[in-house]
Amino acid sequence: MFGQPGFSREDVEILAEEVHYKGFFRMLGYRLRHRLFRGGWGKPISRELFWRPRAVGVLVYDPDNDLVGLVEQFRIGALEHERSPWLLEVVAGLVEPGENLEAVAHRELAEEAGLRAEKLIPICDVLLTPGGSNERIALYCGLANLEGRGGIFGLPEEGEDIRLHVVSRERAMAALKNGDCDNAPLTIALQWLALHYGDIVAGAR
Repeated sequence: MFGQPGFSREDVEILAEEVHYKGFFRMLGYRLRHRLFRGGWGKPISRELFWRPRAVGVLVYDPDNDLVGLVEQFRIGALEHERSPWLLEVVAGLVEPGENLEAVAHRELAEEAGLRAEKLIPICDVLLTPGGSNERIALYCGLANLEGRGGIFGLPEEGEDIRLHVVSRERAMAALKNGDCDNAPLTIALQWLALHYGDIVAGAR
């Protein structure tokens, strides 16, 4: 059936694994082979994998006032970005051992935006760059009162310097349309909100 994978993890054979680097993140090297759509097994191939912990992201939405909360911060991955290495993003953080996804969402909302969500609505759980990384993020829409909110947040001891922007939903959607939302989690979350905000507002009444 279309949309359902034709193979599973059992259809991959790991021939060798090597740790090239191990720190907060890891770089792994694999020698492997896998089954082919045409039948049989493929030849051994070498692949490198950038490994990182799971992440959780939260798009903050205020259905009563039709406001969206976005955070802005410096990102090393955008250092050579033609516009700026400071990006607009969803609130996000990494999952620590023993934490569940919603606990991470609530923790990061408090640390990065000074907010507490009244409700978390699952958006999706996606791999961001599966061609070379296991990076995966679970996205939520966090419902919270954003009236009069904003400011500077983050944990200084972790080098965080995060600004919370509160804008109208229309302005957030204009930024999406204009290409100003240039990272995958924010783009995905705002596209989801464009499809579902009517139902969210109706449910909040």
